[in-house]
Amino acid sequence: MPQINLKVNGKEEQRTVPDNTLLVDFLRETLGLTGTHVGCDTSQCGACVVHVDGVSVKSCTMLAAQADGCDVTTIEGIGTSDNLHPMQEAFHEHHGLQCGFCTPGMVMSAIEFVSKNKNPSEAEIRDALEGNICRCTGYHNIVKAVQSAAQKMGG
Repeated sequence: MPQINLKVNGKEEQRTVPDNTLLVDFLRETLGLTGTHVGCDTSQCGACVVHVDGVSVKSCTMLAAQADGCDVTTIEGIGTSDNLHPMQEAFHEHHGLQCGFCTPGMVMSAIEFVSKNKNPSEAEIRDALEGNICRCTGYHNIVKAVQSAAQKMGG
């Protein structure tokens, strides 16, 4: 079993994990960071998106050992209940949360997207979130939230 050293939400973690431990399971079961969800186990829904070294990754398709030496950020690491990240705030303000199951992955994907595109069009947002599935089917408010957050984040 490999020993891994990584930083999760700014905190150094050192653990020994079985070779086949998925990053999402490590985050949820070992570290107790349950904001990252497992929606499909096939890398299609995006509920498990986290940032690894600043890049959106579907953590259900990455082994924890592959994150050795990396900086991992989960939904728990981007804001607090008293000080939401602008993307979280925008999802709240524009009712993009819906049932909430896909929201952590949507927010994490949207943050990376907006960091690269400060003034996205509706079509660009819809294209960027293509790997995140909302089973509530209401993408309209999610797109509005991302547009609003983009403006707050420097667009």
